[in-house]
Amino acid sequence: MLETKEKPAEDKTNRLGITRVGGQMIADYWEDLFTAREQGKQIVWYNGGALNPMFQAAGLAWCHGEAFAARLAAQKLEGPAQLAGAEYGYNAELCSYSRTHLGCSVLTVQGSEGDQTGVVGVHDQEVLAAKLPAPDFFVNNYAGCSTGQQWDGISYRVFGKKLPIFNISHPFLWGNKPDSGYLTGEEWEDASKFVAEQLRNLIDFLEQQTGRPFDYDALSESMTYIKCAAELRREGLDLCKAKPAPATFWDWIASVAPINFLPGNQDLVDYFAAVRDEIQDRIDSGVSAVKDEKYRLYFDGIMNWNKLGFLSRKFAEYGVAVLAGRYIQNAFWQEPQLIETSDPIMGMAQHYLLCPTNHGAKTLEYLTLRDCEEYDLDGLVFHSTRTCRAFTGPQRLLAKSAQDKLGIPSIFFEGDVADAAFYKDGILESRLVAMLEAIDVRRQRGALPAGFAPIS
Repeated sequence: MLETKEKPAEDKTNRLGITRVGGQMIADYWEDLFTAREQGKQIVWYNGGALNPMFQAAGLAWCHGEAFAARLAAQKLEGPAQLAGAEYGYNAELCSYSRTHLGCSVLTVQGSEGDQTGVVGVHDQEVLAAKLPAPDFFVNNYAGCSTGQQWDGISYRVFGKKLPIFNISHPFLWGNKPDSGYLTGEEWEDASKFVAEQLRNLIDFLEQQTGRPFDYDALSESMTYIKCAAELRREGLDLCKAKPAPATFWDWIASVAPINFLPGNQDLVDYFAAVRDEIQDRIDSGVSAVKDEKYRLYFDGIMNWNKLGFLSRKFAEYGVAVLAGRYIQNAFWQEPQLIETSDPIMGMAQHYLLCPTNHGAKTLEYLTLRDCEEYDLDGLVFHSTRTCRAFTGPQRLLAKSAQDKLGIPSIFFEGDVADAAFYKDGILESRLVAMLEAIDVRRQRGALPAGFAPIS
C-alpha cells in the first residue's frame, strides 16, 4: 500500500535545463515593459488570446493581464494586489487572475494620484504601482469566459472611463450541428470569419490610437516566427509520448509565457528549437524526467501558479509523470498549420476561437480522450480551479467519459490559479494515493476492465 508523506524525501524531478533560458527571456520582457513609458512607447493592457503580434507590428508595448497576475503568484507577490482589490470591493470568489490584476490597476491609479490604500503597505504599493505602467488603452480578446470578457471593462472603470477600449467578441463553439467537428463544419467557418473581421477592425483602432499606418509586413514577419516556434513546440510535445517520458507537463508550463506573449522573433524560435533538441537528446540518452517513472497522468485545469514547483515534486515523489493537459496540448498556437504567414489574420482568429474554455462538451471529450490515448495515460487529475468556473465546468463530464470509454480513473482537487488560500495539500495527497492504488489493481487484473474498449 502506498503511504502518504508529509514532505518529499527526495526530489525525483529532472526538469529541462533550457527552461532557465526561457525564464530569463520572460524577466527581460517584463523589465522592458516596466520602462516602456521612459522609452516613449504607448502601452496597451489586454486579456485573452495572444494579440501581441498585432501590438508588436503596431510598435506598442503590451501587458497581458493574466500573465502579470500569474507572474506575481509564481513569485508569491500576489498578496498586496489582492488586498487592494478586496479593499476596492472585489469578492474573493472572483477569478483570482482578474482580482490580482485589477488590484494592480487600483494601486497604479492610486500611485499616480498620490493616494494610499489602507490595507497595503506603502512600500508594497509603491513597488507594484511603479512596476506596472498605466495603459494608454485596453483591448479585450477573451473567448469562453464571461469574467474575462468583462475584465477590461472593469479596468476601464477603475481608470475613470477615460481611456479607449476595444472589445473582440467570440462565438462559443458548441459543436452540436450535424457537420460540426474539431476545425471543421459551418459553425467553425462562420465563427472564424466573424472574428477575423473584428481583427481587421482592431487594426483600424490601433491606427487611430498610434496615429500611424499599421505595418502589415511586420505582422507577417512576427507570425512567421511564431508559427515556426509553435511547430517546434508541437514536435517537442510529441516527443514526450516516449517511455520513460523525457519531459513533463511542468516543463511545458514553464514554457507557456514565451509562446503566449513574448515577441515573435528569432529568439523565440531558437528557444523552442532548444527545448525540442534537449528532449530529443534525453530520449537518445535514455534520460527520464521523473526518476523511476511508474504512472502517466493527465492534468486538467489552469496551473496553480503558487504551487508549480511543489506540485511537480509532489507527483514525482510517487513516480508520476504528468504528460498532457488541456492547458498545454490544446492552447497557445496549438494548430500552427492554420497560420498562413503572408496573410495571418484568419489563422490568428481561429486560434483565438480555440481557447480551451470555448468548446462544447463533444469537442472537449474528443481532445481529452485523444490525448489520453496518444500519451498512453493511466488516469486524470482535475484541478478544480476555485475561481475559474469556465475551465472547471465540464470536468465532471470529461471524467465520466474517460471512465466510460477508456476505463481510466480520475481524481479532483481544489486549488486556484493565483490564490494559494484555496489549495489543501491533504486532499490532493490522499486522493492521488488512492487513485494510484486503483491503477495498481487494474494492472494486476489486466489492461482494461471487462466491457471496455479503446475509442476509435
